[in-house]
Amino acid sequence: MSGERTSQLDASTATAPPPRGRNLHRFANPGRFLRLSGRVLPVLAGLGFVLTVAGFVWGLFFAPADWQQGDAVRIMYVHVPAAWLASAGYMSLAICSVLSLVWRHPLADLAAVEIGPVGAAFTALCLASGSLWGKPMWGAWWVWDARLTSVLVLFFLYLGHIALVRAFDDPQRGYRAGAILAIIKFSVDWWNTLHQPDSITLTGAPTMYVGMLWPLLVCALGFSFGFAAIVVARLRAAVMERRIRGLLMARAQEADAR
Repeated sequence: MSGERTSQLDASTATAPPPRGRNLHRFANPGRFLRLSGRVLPVLAGLGFVLTVAGFVWGLFFAPADWQQGDAVRIMYVHVPAAWLASAGYMSLAICSVLSLVWRHPLADLAAVEIGPVGAAFTALCLASGSLWGKPMWGAWWVWDARLTSVLVLFFLYLGHIALVRAFDDPQRGYRAGAILAIIKFSVDWWNTLHQPDSITLTGAPTMYVGMLWPLLVCALGFSFGFAAIVVARLRAAVMERRIRGLLMARAQEADAR
């Protein structure tokens, strides 16, 4: 299976893709992707590091404490960006599945495989920081609240996706779990839970004090660049590994033919 996938990856530019998918297939060539990602990766990593450090310093030392929660609210500068990226990472899996199923993009499956462990790590960070935040606020490290439970389900979905794409010859079976993503995203709106409602939404003005909002957005931006940098680095390694494996298999076949 891996040999066939490698052949598809290396020969993707030899066959003309459909007109609508031509732009997507431009980056299916391994050499072109490696050249482009080699230029982009240092920028992503640098921005992620600088913005994350700046957001942490701003939020931990200069932003005001909450009038109810006190300094415990500063955990949100880790918890909230991790929660956003946990959901965004799984949405990325769904997008990669569409690119693979509809346009047969050779890099889409590889991207989904590499996004899985990174998304699982950010979801674990979200759960751990949420427990640290919940102890002083609720008096317990964990409660079976709908939102907390749904994020735990999301973590298990990531682990299931990681296991499925590596356990079966057909990794598409693992991508079908993305249909449950809507439960994760809207659970806080569907149920009345201990977890506070969203302070930042796309349909209304933020309910958070601006002095706390800006460092949170900087942290979220830094986390996002860091997430992207890790995924691109893993994807580059996976592409190079498949190219090397394909070359070794081709040499082995030539040796057998002789």
